[in-house]
Amino acid sequence: MTFDQFSASLSEPAPPEGLSPALLGLWLAGKGDWDRAHRTVQDDSSTEAAWVHAHLHKQEGDLSNALYWYARSPVNTADLSLEEEWERIARALLAKS
Repeated sequence: MTFDQFSASLSEPAPPEGLSPALLGLWLAGKGDWDRAHRTVQDDSSTEAAWVHAHLHKQEGDLSNALYWYARSPVNTADLSLEEEWERIARALLAKS
């Protein structure tokens, strides 16, 4: 799946089939469903889910919690805007899938 296809799928009521927990969490975040996104990634021990988890806590405004999760993710920084970071995560995860 390309980034454009993933982004376009946000207009659909259900996520695309076969998404990893991290991509599903990111999709749910893109839909504005923070709670479901958080539940989706919180019990996944992958570094990719940690990155989405960090992004969610940054979105929430809980930067200390976000930094905890960034330390467990492939990146150690929160210097992008939320929109830029969402796209960066999506592109990275889609490239791996």
